[in-house]
Amino acid sequence: MQSTNWAPEHLDALREYLAKGMSYSEIAKAINAKFKTAYSRSAAIGRVKRMGRTSSALPEEQPKLPTGVKVPYLGKQRERYQPLLIRPVPVFERKVSVKLRCIEIAPRHLSLADLEPGDCRYPYGGDEEGEAVTFCGHPRRAGSSYCAPHFHLTRGPGTASERAAVAVLLRLVEAA
Repeated sequence: MQSTNWAPEHLDALREYLAKGMSYSEIAKAINAKFKTAYSRSAAIGRVKRMGRTSSALPEEQPKLPTGVKVPYLGKQRERYQPLLIRPVPVFERKVSVKLRCIEIAPRHLSLADLEPGDCRYPYGGDEEGEAVTFCGHPRRAGSSYCAPHFHLTRGPGTASERAAVAVLLRLVEAA
């Protein structure tokens, strides 16, 4: 990186080239060739600004096109993509909510520590942050962890043989 302090002879050359109306890239090339430095165009611009001069030393008038000369038409501008934040939000259709199967039994709401070996372990609560989980607590069905109403609630529709047939069909489909 080039030092920000320019030597006095470099500044004199910069002023001289500005007075001649050279562009900043030409000035940087000329100073680099004369003094064997590595100033960039941006360094020359920055030094001129810090000196308190503006580009007013350069000719302000751009050469005008002769009358009757047509400027070439570049075509219509390409359409830009919209950013993701501005794109329209997709509209979703409302789904009909599933009606839950309910049983008509009043749970005892026992904690896990209060459950006895023969009590139903069907859980209630715990859906929201910090909500305690309680259990049904009614006498459970033989061969199950749940009471009879909760046992039937947890089973799908149909008989045991119908439910077993669905499982077999699923295994056959997965194997194919």
